[in-house]
Amino acid sequence: MNKIELHRIPSQPLIRQGQTQQKIQPNQSFSAHLQQAVQPEKLKISKHANDRLQERGIQMSEAEWARISEKVDEAKRKGIRESLVLTDQAALIVSAKNSTVITAMNRMEAKDQLFTNIDGTILLS
Repeated sequence: MNKIELHRIPSQPLIRQGQTQQKIQPNQSFSAHLQQAVQPEKLKISKHANDRLQERGIQMSEAEWARISEKVDEAKRKGIRESLVLTDQAALIVSAKNSTVITAMNRMEAKDQLFTNIDGTILLS
């Protein structure tokens, strides 16, 4: 008869695709963890979007970026993955899922455009 050998493989922590594991500091209080969890993720600008912003002369203040970041975070909480963000001067395609500006154009360029693969729109004035 054949002999069967069993070897135990240690289990690995379960990480969902696309998520990074956060390090938990043992001395941090629950309220500190909660504050960290609800704090909006900082909006990143891709190299492509940064190039488009510079090419097209689109400039936004820190306050405008903060407002966009806040609204993108709100959209993310509502299940939006890719959104069109319209401001007075620009149209941005933003991945709410990754908190990243993918591309940018000025409002005149965006006037006759068709935007696809978005599931939400944020209008800011």
